[in-house]
Amino acid sequence: MRIEDALRVAADADLDLVEVAPNARPPVCKIMDYGKFKYEAAQKARESRKNQQQTVVKEQKLRPKIDDHDYETKKGHVIRFLEAGSKVKVTIMFRGREQSRPELGYRLLQRLGADVADYGFVETSAKQDGRNMTMVLAPHRGAKTRARAAQQAGGPTPGPAHNGDTET
Repeated sequence: MRIEDALRVAADADLDLVEVAPNARPPVCKIMDYGKFKYEAAQKARESRKNQQQTVVKEQKLRPKIDDHDYETKKGHVIRFLEAGSKVKVTIMFRGREQSRPELGYRLLQRLGADVADYGFVETSAKQDGRNMTMVLAPHRGAKTRARAAQQAGGPTPGPAHNGDTET
């Protein structure tokens, strides 16, 4: 159909001639309400942005001379973050004389990476950056959906039972 004819038909119907595929040969046009077309395109764009996955990076800071219990606590935090589907940036902070022993931090990060291998993988290996050494851990694919499914199936976990008895 010629452009003039299409414009005339659109004007008679009190609608607009909208080019929907400009790169096609010949270009594809539709007779429609342009305001409605723009609104629907904006709605689709908003919906696709809403469905995009937001990457959250949590940070956990350690020292090279960390005690075993403190290490286990920090490891538990890292595991919880990975199970929730977040990436975790683990930072070893060196102070003073500790800076001359970067291998302590490297070994600590390697140990942490091995300990949480069931929950995630090392995305960025350990690297020194001034006084800090960092490593990024990422959850295995599908960790977020598994965590969401487990939460929906089990519901919120109840706290410890309280029977009202108190000791004085």
